[in-house]
Amino acid sequence: MSALRKVLVVDDDAVVGKSFNRVLSSKGYVVTTAQNAHEALKQIREQEFDVVFTDIKMPGMDGVELAERVKSSRPWTPVVIITGFGTSENESRAKAAGVSDFMRKPLSPEMIEASAAKAMSAPGLSIVETPEPGSSAAQPVVAIEEQHGFKRLALALAAPFIGLAYAVLLPLFGLAMLAWFGGKALVQSQAAKHAPTYLKNVALFFAAPFIGLVYAVSLPLVGFSMLAWSAGKAMMANPKGRKLLTTLAPAGKLVAAPFIGLAYAVIMPLVGIAMLLGMGAQALLATNRTAE
Repeated sequence: MSALRKVLVVDDDAVVGKSFNRVLSSKGYVVTTAQNAHEALKQIREQEFDVVFTDIKMPGMDGVELAERVKSSRPWTPVVIITGFGTSENESRAKAAGVSDFMRKPLSPEMIEASAAKAMSAPGLSIVETPEPGSSAAQPVVAIEEQHGFKRLALALAAPFIGLAYAVLLPLFGLAMLAWFGGKALVQSQAAKHAPTYLKNVALFFAAPFIGLVYAVSLPLVGFSMLAWSAGKAMMANPKGRKLLTTLAPAGKLVAAPFIGLAYAVIMPLVGIAMLLGMGAQALLATNRTAE
């Protein structure tokens, strides 16, 4: 297996890009060049790079702003600033954006190779490996550190929802069991003749807080849904709004998913308990009629 290491060099001076290509191409790097920041952002949208080298002074968008744009959309991609006009203000902005390193002009082959190797060895960097000719491997290999990072993030995000599920479902399960055993005992006792009225009052007493909880959860969601529907309808009437709505639709679904799950987690157990109590009451009434 050989690592395919992809480097993007952004500089309006073509000589710089050629220097990087001459030094790194023989070291197992694939070097792509861009003349300005806008061309670089287009390249980054179309493919992934393992490291981005950018000059700080370019026509239009400068290298620091490009670094900020790259780190905001791909925070895992190292960015190295090449500068011959460094100022403390630019360096502070670059460090705040998460720039990995600075290279001072004039550049030497040793500086280029050392900086590329340093960026590649940054913690958490994921290098995609491609099979050698004739190898049976067909899928890229993701760094183990990145896999563990995603796993920890997923567990951290899921933890409150798992806890909420336990907090909601376990009391409801206990209440259902209590209602079942209580109903069974009443059916077998002499007080069964008066049980339906008693059970009705007890059921209403226990159901009241859960009915209030359903209203507390459902009504804001209904109001929010109506507001979102009205806003979406208004936006669909405008071509620009329609385009924006289409772009934001996946994010909206992602935000709404936990609330939809919460609604199911609260409402479905209540529906099950109501059905269980209804069947118990019918069984008690049938027992009374048989006794009479």
